[in-house]
Amino acid sequence: MRFQRSAALLAFAVLLWALGPLVLVLGLGALAVSRVRRWLRPTWRVVVAWAGAVAVLTGVVVLVPDGYLPVPPGAGALVTPTYTGRPATPTPLDLRVPQHPRLAPNGSSSMHNDGWASDAYAGPGPVGESPEVDTAWYGVKECATLAFDSRERLVALCGTVRGPVLHVIDPESMRPRDTLELPARRDNGNGKRPWEDLCGGSYFFLDDQDRAVTGTTDRSIVAVATADGAGEPDLTVQTTYDLTEQVPEDDCLIALMPDWQGRIWYETEDGRVGFVDPGTGRVTVLDLGEEIANSFSVSRDGGVYVVTVNALYELGVDRAERPVVRWRTPYDRGTDVKPGQLSRGSGTTPTVLPGGLVAITDNAEPRMNVQLYDTDDGSLVCQRAVFGDDASATDNSLVSVGDGVIVENNHGYRNPLSTVLGFTPAGGFARVDVAGGECELVWTSEAIAPTSVAKVSLATGLVYAYTKRSSLLGVNAWYLSALSAETGRTVWSVRTGIGSMFNNHYSAVTLSPDGSVYVATLAGLVRVRDRR
Repeated sequence: MRFQRSAALLAFAVLLWALGPLVLVLGLGALAVSRVRRWLRPTWRVVVAWAGAVAVLTGVVVLVPDGYLPVPPGAGALVTPTYTGRPATPTPLDLRVPQHPRLAPNGSSSMHNDGWASDAYAGPGPVGESPEVDTAWYGVKECATLAFDSRERLVALCGTVRGPVLHVIDPESMRPRDTLELPARRDNGNGKRPWEDLCGGSYFFLDDQDRAVTGTTDRSIVAVATADGAGEPDLTVQTTYDLTEQVPEDDCLIALMPDWQGRIWYETEDGRVGFVDPGTGRVTVLDLGEEIANSFSVSRDGGVYVVTVNALYELGVDRAERPVVRWRTPYDRGTDVKPGQLSRGSGTTPTVLPGGLVAITDNAEPRMNVQLYDTDDGSLVCQRAVFGDDASATDNSLVSVGDGVIVENNHGYRNPLSTVLGFTPAGGFARVDVAGGECELVWTSEAIAPTSVAKVSLATGLVYAYTKRSSLLGVNAWYLSALSAETGRTVWSVRTGIGSMFNNHYSAVTLSPDGSVYVATLAGLVRVRDRR
C-alpha cells in the first residue's frame, strides 16, 4: 500500500510537470472523494519525510550560492511549444547614436543603452538558429539593470527583500564574481509596494572608467569601481556624494545620468533634479514639484530630458552653473493610474531621436498617444494613438528604429499575480514613424509582453521582447520573441521557462557584446543565444 501511494504521488508529479495546473485542479477534485482521502491518508513517517524534503529545499535556496543551480522548471512542459518560427535573415536598420564620452560604450552602459535612451544596439542579437536557453537561479532577487564592463563581464544592480546589491557576474556561468551590498530599503512614506518602488535600486550607469554609478536609499550617489588593478572583479566604493541637504528624508533618488561635460545629473521621486560636479563635489538642486517615475536622457548640446507625471522638460545649465528649465510642455496625463503603470502620466523615459526630436507617450483616454516633440522649443510635432480603446498603457521606454519608435502595451499588468495560471494582459506592440511632420502608424503586433523593456538590434533588424502566451490550461510559459522591426511579424520565439519565477517584472532585455540576450527574472537570469 505504501508503495502504491508513493507511485501515485510520483505519477501525479510527473503529470503536473507535463500538463500543468489542470492536473492540480483534478487532483484537488479527487480529494473531495472520501475514499481517495482515506487511501492517501499519510502516516507519521510520510509526514516526517515530506517535512524533511521541504527543509532540504529551503536549505538549498538559502545556502547554495547564486547561479550554481538553474531556475526551477514549472508545470506544463509538454503542452507549450519550446520554439516557433524560423531563423531570421538580417535586415539592418540605419540609426547612428552618438557615443557619450562619459559613459561606457553604447549598448553597455545603462538600462536604456546610451545617452539618448535609444534601447538600440549596433551589434547583433540571436537570429533564432537553434537557440540555446540557460538559466541561473538567484533565489528571490531581480537584477533589473545590466551593463557590461570593458572585459565584457555583466555588472548588475539587483533588488532583494532587504534592498539593492551590485554584482559583477561571469557572462558564461552567470555566477556572481563579486558582490557589494548597498544601503537597505527604507520606508519614506511614498506608499509604494515593494514591486512598485523605484527608490535607489532600479537605475545605474556604467561610466567610461568602468565604474558603476548609482543612487542609494540613504540619499547618496556612489561611484563604485568594478575591478582591481589587475582587472579582477572587485566592487569598491571610490567616491560618495552626500545629497541629504538637497533631498529630504521623505524623498528618494530615482535615476542618474551624466551630461556630455561630466556632471552627474540626478532626479528624485518628488520631482527634484540637479547635478553633482565630480571635480568639486558641489551639488545643485532644482525643485520641479512634480512626481518623477522614470529615467531621463541627455543630448550632446547639453539638453537633459525629464518627464514628470505632468509634463516633458528640457533642462540645462545657466552661466552660474545652476540647473534651469529651458522649456516645459504639459501633456495629457489622463485621469488615473492605468493598470500596467507604476504612476499616473507617461510611463516612458524620453527617447532622443535624430533630427532634433524627443519622444514619449502620454496617458490619454481612451487611447494613449506616441508623441514627438521638437527639442528646440518643446512644441508637439505630431502624435499617434495606439492600441485599443480603454486598453492602452505603457511603463517602458520607446525603442528607436531610425525613422520612428516602437511602443509596447503593458495595460492590465498590475503585479506578478497578473500573469499566473496562464493569464495575460492586453499586450501588443506598435511602430510609429515620423515624416514631414506627421506621425504614421506603420504596423501593430499582437505579441504580449507584460512588462518587457524591449530592445532592437540594428544589425539584425529584430526587436527582442520578453513575451508570454495565454493558456486555457493555466500554463505560465515565458518566451524571448524576435519581431521584425520592418513589419512587426513575430519571426521566432523560444521558451525560456515556465512559472512565475520566469516573470521579468519590468527588468530589461539586454544584448551582450557577443550577441547573446540576457533577461533578469524574479528569481535569476535567463540567457538565450544561437547554437554555437
